[in-house]
Amino acid sequence: MRLTGFQKWAIAALVSVLALIFVGAIVRVSGAGMGCPDWPTCWGCLIPPTSVEQVDFDRLPIEKFQQKAERMGRDPSLITEESLRAEFNPRHVWTEFINRLFALPVGFFSLATLIAAFWERPKRAAVFWCAFASLVVVLVNAWMGARVVYSGLKPGVLTTHLALAMGLLGLLAYCAWRGTDRPWRVVVAEGERRRLRVGVLVLLGVVVTTGIIGAQVREMTDAMAKFHDNAPRETWITELEQSWLYLFHRSFSWVVLVVAWWCWWRARKSAEGGPGRIGHGVFGIVVAQMVLGLVMSQWHIYAWVQVLHVGLSAVLLTLVWLWSFGLSRGRIASS
Repeated sequence: MRLTGFQKWAIAALVSVLALIFVGAIVRVSGAGMGCPDWPTCWGCLIPPTSVEQVDFDRLPIEKFQQKAERMGRDPSLITEESLRAEFNPRHVWTEFINRLFALPVGFFSLATLIAAFWERPKRAAVFWCAFASLVVVLVNAWMGARVVYSGLKPGVLTTHLALAMGLLGLLAYCAWRGTDRPWRVVVAEGERRRLRVGVLVLLGVVVTTGIIGAQVREMTDAMAKFHDNAPRETWITELEQSWLYLFHRSFSWVVLVVAWWCWWRARKSAEGGPGRIGHGVFGIVVAQMVLGLVMSQWHIYAWVQVLHVGLSAVLLTLVWLWSFGLSRGRIASS
């Protein structure tokens, strides 16, 4: 099926969000979230310095940092020139700066998608409003990025930041899917379509639930990285197992696996062509996520495993969104 120009813009925006989530995961596991103490500049510069000697502290609005930190519930007296000098880490600075650079295509492609959606509005009003909502979410999340910095990575703020990104994936996935006269749909009998769609919607719910809980678990590992800097990462598992949230997240992953298997199995039996690439992709990623979770819970919390775990979660959510759209009622697209 040939893509329309609008779909290409929407897909570009969607891919840029997925790439940003991967890079954001690298920022979190590397502890570089506070690599830049200010926003949108970094250490008062458009291009950040490579050493603390290059920082002009007289140009940094330290009082402004303190005021914003106080509004976010932090002790402003902890933010001084001396503390900022001690916190300067060039690797963290540039990791966070690259993360911000990856955010630029998200804004550009989301704006381009909205502009292109004006031509879709007469035929597909829902597409226009989803494109509009996508840009709003991008802007709100950019504002949330500033709150993340000035809150000192405050728990809850990071989870909200991620939850907005999860919603953005759904909005852009809908734009990419529906931005044509004959969008792709699963070919299946009506009764089976309803049954399978309910299963996929349940899967969407459990994936979102485990993602939000996982974000809170990652906040716990962020705290461990901060307060147990010299402790081996494998010792974190013992401490995590004292938390009901972690245990619930680990156990709930079996629910995701069972629901994903049921949807895959049902599609294999009833849909023309079986589960298709999306169905196979969903089930494959869920199995891969189980393996990655097993590695982290039983052997070692590797940083690269955490990054892959977060990134694949975003891809999984996108595919489940698309699967649910493909099971909606309507004309079947030609292959």
